[in-house]
Amino acid sequence: MLKDRRLQVLLENEQYRAIESLAAERRVSVATVVREALAHYLTSGPDQRRRAAARILAAEAMTVSDPDEVRSELEDLRGRRG
Repeated sequence: MLKDRRLQVLLENEQYRAIESLAAERRVSVATVVREALAHYLTSGPDQRRRAAARILAAEAMTVSDPDEVRSELEDLRGRRG
């Protein structure tokens, strides 16, 4: 597809580094990563989001530990590192 429009976007350093890293990993240009992300964003309209939400809501319930137990486990793990 012919590209005949130029767009200038200012990013935070962290955002640019993340895009640059992804581009290097995939061996493509930063511009390619940005164009692909924009294309994905533009094609994921309300219907797609609605279907995704329906799939999430229809998923089977999962067993979740008691929050206090999880907190205790995390504190134990953090204590082991220190």
